[in-house]
Amino acid sequence: MAKHRGRGTVAVNYPIGMNLGGDPSQALVHSNPEGQFTVALSSIDLGQGMKSVTRQIAAETLGVPVGHVYVDTADSDTGAQCMGSFASRGTHRVGNAVIAAAKEARAVMLAAAARELEVNPTDLETDGLGNIHVKGAPQRSVTTKDAANAAQFKYGESVSGSGIFLIPMSDVDVETGEMNTVSCFAHCAMIVDLTVDDKTGEISDVQINSAYEIGRALNPKLMEQQLVGGAWMGLSHAAYETTEPAYPSRDHRPFDFSSYVMPGPGDLAQHDIAILERPAPDGPFGGKGPGEMCANPVLPAVANAVFDAVGVEIDTLPITPERILRALKEQRGA
Repeated sequence: MAKHRGRGTVAVNYPIGMNLGGDPSQALVHSNPEGQFTVALSSIDLGQGMKSVTRQIAAETLGVPVGHVYVDTADSDTGAQCMGSFASRGTHRVGNAVIAAAKEARAVMLAAAARELEVNPTDLETDGLGNIHVKGAPQRSVTTKDAANAAQFKYGESVSGSGIFLIPMSDVDVETGEMNTVSCFAHCAMIVDLTVDDKTGEISDVQINSAYEIGRALNPKLMEQQLVGGAWMGLSHAAYETTEPAYPSRDHRPFDFSSYVMPGPGDLAQHDIAILERPAPDGPFGGKGPGEMCANPVLPAVANAVFDAVGVEIDTLPITPERILRALKEQRGA
């Protein structure tokens, strides 16, 4: 009886979104008289950071501080149409829709500012701090608040915009049926090192090393947290979560979520991450977003590491101690 160290590797090319009817997302942006902007979406934040990223994208496009933007993820009755929060599409599809809507609202705001400053709108620029300047003459300026106020109360215009992002339909090879079903891919390479006890079947001392190519990290700290959290979720799927552990007997199966087996903070694996930025030509400011790719690589990497450690292939998740011991027993019997 001994503990065995094993290493598993995996590489993933992960599609962003799905080209089903163009996979559209829409966004609405409008300003109140105070120059504060609201972004209305039907795309729901599941905890992946949708609100934070779209807020940044809107602020960058409008040329206003992030604090001047509020994101409302309403619902399908009151928000703009969206295919949904799935297929790791949020940053790419929704972000592009937000850019289109924010550009339209920005144009109205700059037109009002141009009237106030008696210049052409093309002569203006924003500083990201809430001011609109004349290019080359920064002393001539107006605040975004005053521009929005003038647009609505002086010129009778709505500082608002709507945007949609739609993937162009792919050509189809009539002979083979081959087509391009997505617009871009994110990538991951992962190495998982772990220890397997061939007496108890337990997995321990898990260490993860990974490299993610995600286009551009629009919020680096949020990206890191998503990658770490996603890997924890992947490890949970790979080695813990089940409604029928049947080990050592069925009497110990969970009856509710308070007894459902999941890793706790003390079970978090050491995880060293390298984030590679290769901006996507059609991504919002080059971003793609990691989405489900955070969790997916961990599952096969753990299975490969268990095989490397004790020589048994487990093809049913989760890889519980019972399954490892049964596989070892069958291997010895064979």
